[in-house]
Amino acid sequence: MALRLDILRTEHRDLDVAIGALAEGPVTDQLQFARLKKRKLRLRDEIAMLEDQLIPDIIA
Repeated sequence: MALRLDILRTEHRDLDVAIGALAEGPVTDQLQFARLKKRKLRLRDEIAMLEDQLIPDIIA
């Protein structure tokens, strides 16, 4: 599970770079831009879910 988390984090960072490069370009493909941002959000949700599974809940 930790390996999967590392892979997702790397992909999330790569998407961040790709989104930044696309936004700085002279012609922005809005559809591609939206797809990348949506994928990045899905990755963030999956990362959060895996982190929650790795860290046990502490009931105080």
